[in-house]
Parts: sequence; structure tokens; C-alpha cells
Amino acid sequence: MMKVYICPECGWTRVVSRRKKVECYKCGNVQMTLSKVDFSAFAAMSEEEREDYSKGWLYIHQKKKG
Repeated sequence: MMKVYICPECGWTRVVSRRKKVECYKCGNVQMTLSKVDFSAFAAMSEEEREDYSKGWLYIHQKKKG
């Protein structure tokens, strides 16, 4: 099963199949977070929609931190 992970530091997304420890190749964060969007919905998104999802995810989760 394909899963979509998002980096809580930079918002970069990565699709993996079997890994639970997923590192960010963009900023070097050692553990990305499993996102709530399923792979089929993510695959159907345009690049712009993916960027908007990432920005929205970061906005929401940074609010919770601080």
C-alpha cells in the first residue's frame, strides 16, 4: 500500500510503500509525518493542488506547535 508522507519542517511530500521511518531528502529531517490524504487522492492532484495541500498542512500544524 502506498502512503504519502509530509515533512513537518519544509512541507516536502514523499510517497513510499513499506517504510515507517521516512527521511526528507529536501531538508534532511530524519522523520516525516504520515499525511491523512490517501495515495489515490494525492495521485489525482495537480502539482498546484499538491503545493496548496502542503502549504495548508504546514500552516495548520505550525499553529498547533506554537
